[in-house]
Amino acid sequence: MNRTRIITAAALTLTAAGLLFAGPLNPPAGPITSTNKTLQEVEPRIAINTTNTPGDADSLFKITQRGSYYLTGNITGVVGKHGVEIAVGADGSSISIDLMGFELAGVFGSLDGISVAGASITRNVAIRNGTVRAWGGDGIDMLSGLNNLLSDLRIEGNGGRGILAGSVSTVTGCTALSNSDDGIYAGDGSTITGCTAFSNTGTGISTQFGSTITGCSAFGNRGDGISTTTGSTITGCSAYANTGGGITANNGCTISNCTARSNTLDGIVVNNDCLVLANMCSLNGFGAGLGAGVRIVGSDNRIEGNNCTDADRGINVELAGNIIIRNTCSGNTINWTIVANNVVGPILDRTAPASAAISGNFAPSSLGSTDPNANFTY
Repeated sequence: MNRTRIITAAALTLTAAGLLFAGPLNPPAGPITSTNKTLQEVEPRIAINTTNTPGDADSLFKITQRGSYYLTGNITGVVGKHGVEIAVGADGSSISIDLMGFELAGVFGSLDGISVAGASITRNVAIRNGTVRAWGGDGIDMLSGLNNLLSDLRIEGNGGRGILAGSVSTVTGCTALSNSDDGIYAGDGSTITGCTAFSNTGTGISTQFGSTITGCSAFGNRGDGISTTTGSTITGCSAYANTGGGITANNGCTISNCTARSNTLDGIVVNNDCLVLANMCSLNGFGAGLGAGVRIVGSDNRIEGNNCTDADRGINVELAGNIIIRNTCSGNTINWTIVANNVVGPILDRTAPASAAISGNFAPSSLGSTDPNANFTY
């Protein structure tokens, strides 16, 4: 068999195989019949428009029934009105608003971008996937709600706060930029994860009692970078170049594995009964000479494993009754400022450790102590 016949045979074989697996090329015989599904069953969501969600004197669109809603295009605000208002009340559970990647853009003199009507308490409301910017009031005001979810939102340049989430809410993957008050504010028992707050006039990210803030960034805000109250946890966050403090907490909080750098005031501040663990604090007091890396203003705190450098004060403990172990300080104007009657691991001055150059597999210790709880100045 010559080469031409071989190629032709192979092509026929591939064609046959393609026909075998491709299925029929013509539709089945007979008329096309209905699936017997309603439009609501095919698309079980409600478009936000003047027909489905007509507005009133203070809103462009108003949601008055529970359900799943979505935008079909951008919304432009008008003076004296909210963009979308939720007016379902306490029984209004399971409301979802998908912005579908579109934006709600306010104008000067407009109200909130998305808001809860009056003092209504809404539960289980989810808002996701879009931009809310330039409203005269807040970007999103859900402060009176409970157990709400705000995710993947870009909130920019609003006249009030960027996001206000009520108690027991979750805020994830959101960015609050250049709002004229706090960037993100959440009530008691809330969780904020993977969010960014940049250049807001107030605090970047703020929560109330028993909240958790994880993996967030607060940069260049005019208040504190991140702030919380009693019984909260802040972990894996970054606070950089904020005009106030970097990270501030009240009583019974944990702050761990965070970075606080170049904030105008202190890097980390806590009151009573807190754990401040394994944080990196540098260049705080930036431009003012008034900042400590870690500042303790109460008692019964455990300060452990933090590295504090290049500030006015490295670790500053202002009251008795704390334990300070395994920390390191370097390059601060005063590395350690600790009042009497605290429990302190030995502080070793290793600013001149006199270690020889190291090359190879072995070197003697230059720590100067074998105490596992020693603090070091280096």
